[in-house]
Amino acid sequence: MKRLLYISTARSILDASELEELLSKSRAANTKADLTGLLVVGGRRFLQVLEGPDEAVIRTYERIKSDPRHFALVKLHDKAVEGRAFGSWSMGYEQGGEAAASASLADQVNAMVASIADPTLRAYFIGFAETHAGT
Repeated sequence: MKRLLYISTARSILDASELEELLSKSRAANTKADLTGLLVVGGRRFLQVLEGPDEAVIRTYERIKSDPRHFALVKLHDKAVEGRAFGSWSMGYEQGGEAAASASLADQVNAMVASIADPTLRAYFIGFAETHAGT
């Protein structure tokens, strides 16, 4: 099993309907490929972790890399893991800015990743959320 974390920049900010369509398609594809993960969006920046069978993670990341809506993909974390940190989520999701009105993005993401055992992985998400909370 593989876990891969990357950050990327969208060529433009996606509106709510574009994000919903992206999430719907991603969740369906991830379920079919036995992938789980988390996506956090801050303005044009995306931080996403994918985990599951090695080949499925690699294929999905390659597809994302070739998507013209993204550029500047940087792989932050790529390693074999014994188990899933995001086992029940075909794609957990949080967004910064006005969409995160009920609680700060940092608070929401902190709650979502609190149970993750890997402190480095947890720190990537918390740091991203703190940086992009208002974007």
